[in-house]
Amino acid sequence: QLQLVESGGGLVQPGGSLRLSCAPSGRTLDYYAIGWFRQAPGKEREGVACISSSGTNTKYVESVMGRFTISRDNAKNTVYLQMNSLRPEDSAVYYCAAEVAAGSWSSLSENEYDHWGQGTQVTVSS
Repeated sequence: QLQLVESGGGLVQPGGSLRLSCAPSGRTLDYYAIGWFRQAPGKEREGVACISSSGTNTKYVESVMGRFTISRDNAKNTVYLQMNSLRPEDSAVYYCAAEVAAGSWSSLSENEYDHWGQGTQVTVSS
């Protein structure tokens, strides 16, 4: 069973930046597509960004385009979500998820992923 650990969340002022990390426990992420999802209180979980196992294909929800960047460093076995120009509405628990998928596949649909981390809290507030 793949276990994922998110880190990098915290409290940041509007306009600030955070970088989230997603790393596995005891297994390589080389063959997994990775998605970042978030869930705010009282709202459904939504897909924020995803990246294929090859790293060649990325997708973003419209609300974060131009502000968030997903990337992966297979040498470090880690996937990142760089979040810039943060807004209060970005506040949520952020989860990473993984699914075995070769090539350029990735998805912003949570139903496509079998492996999930426990989440990290991001709070954007002055």
